[in-house]
Amino acid sequence: MASRNSARVNAAACTLGILLAGIAVAAGSAPGEARAAQLDAVINPNEETSEFRVTYQRTALVTYGEEGSVGEMLRGGSWTYAASGSSANDTDVAAFRDALNAKIAADGSGARIAEMSVEYAADMRGRQTNAAIDYKLVISGELADYNIAKAGGVSGQTLVDLGWRGLSVGGPVEIGGVEVNVPMSAIAENEPELRAQMRGSEAEEVLSTPLVNAEAIRDQPLANWHFLFDPTGIGADAGTFGLSDTIKGFVLSAYTMGESSLREGRQVEVELHGGFSSDKEYDVRTVQSSDSATLRVIGLAVIDSLGDLEIVGVTPTAPEGYGQTATGDFPVAIIYGMAGLAAVGGGAFFVFSSRQLKKEAGQGQTGIDPARLTGYQTSASAGGYRTNRGEAQLADDTDYRQTRSVYDAAEAQPPRQAPPPAAAAPAAAAPAEDAACGCAASADSGNECDCQMQAHCLCDAACGCGSPVCAEAVRDM
Repeated sequence: MASRNSARVNAAACTLGILLAGIAVAAGSAPGEARAAQLDAVINPNEETSEFRVTYQRTALVTYGEEGSVGEMLRGGSWTYAASGSSANDTDVAAFRDALNAKIAADGSGARIAEMSVEYAADMRGRQTNAAIDYKLVISGELADYNIAKAGGVSGQTLVDLGWRGLSVGGPVEIGGVEVNVPMSAIAENEPELRAQMRGSEAEEVLSTPLVNAEAIRDQPLANWHFLFDPTGIGADAGTFGLSDTIKGFVLSAYTMGESSLREGRQVEVELHGGFSSDKEYDVRTVQSSDSATLRVIGLAVIDSLGDLEIVGVTPTAPEGYGQTATGDFPVAIIYGMAGLAAVGGGAFFVFSSRQLKKEAGQGQTGIDPARLTGYQTSASAGGYRTNRGEAQLADDTDYRQTRSVYDAAEAQPPRQAPPPAAAAPAAAAPAEDAACGCAASADSGNECDCQMQAHCLCDAACGCGSPVCAEAVRDM
């Protein structure tokens, strides 16, 4: 029964993991949805207007290969299609602003864009096998009427409208005679023959997708955005954020989106594909990054809602004891508590180490007594060259004979009988107790000429070998 229950638990865990992975994938970009907006805004509830900036970017790639009429048309070519203006003195930009405000009102928000400027550019570069057209549209200006109830409620809380962030326009937008919202317009103006070949094809549909689209920023609930809170208050560094000195002493709340997570799903680049036929088949592909946004609010911002409208309640300072610094309600008290536990653990370790050292004090050296060791040189070589390298070994083999293996004793070979030494060799008369001496050992093995031919001998101070070479070695020691 226990094993059956365990199997059910494992199966449930596996199913839950698959469902979570599916949610993360499904929460990514939907097929056919073109979007690539980067929003950055600083909302100051203490002011009537606040600055914002939105960047829309996309790249279109027309692949033609090494041969074909389109390649001959675009390869090595380049052009730029640009426009700019301000709502203060340009009626086209003012009309663009009004279209964005109409979209904000349709989303249920009461905020509006007061002033706005536009910068647009489409750059084409014809390469060997494809042509790339980079589109970039930047909208910047001042947002107004975002305060729903200023300085109301408990502790002077202000309700701030954040439902305006889906800045999108679905139709054509013309600035100074330049169409800035439909990518195909730049091709029609600069490459009319290519535009004629694409007419009625899937490539035309892909290149007609509006550029000004921030729906994903609006559709991502604020509760899924990453939240950071700076409780220290902004002082001398206010200029770093492009803020005025009037907000000194206030805290800062920041909401960001655009990262891959279980909250937001998997964020990937958005690609749309289409083709057209001329003298051969050609492929058109548009690529753009996933949407991202950063909303900074002066004060402590807490997410709330008014019906379907997302708002935040903002207070100038954080309540006493409030220590939340990131999404997840992780208070500062827990962080300091963990640091305190680490300090206690470190102190306990040092106390234990100190007691252990005191316990081992006075025991002296452990191991082999140095008086039982003897040294000998290991660097002698032919020709008389030697260094001061050496090794140490036991002066006797008592311990070895007590602990030697019975298998070593069984496998020991009987000693080889040395042939009688030649009568003429002076080293042959070396006594048996000199067997530890290098020259005496050579003589005992019938190689007495070694002591005469070589210019060195391995002998220690206790060696009584009569060879001049050995005597010289003993004297050097």
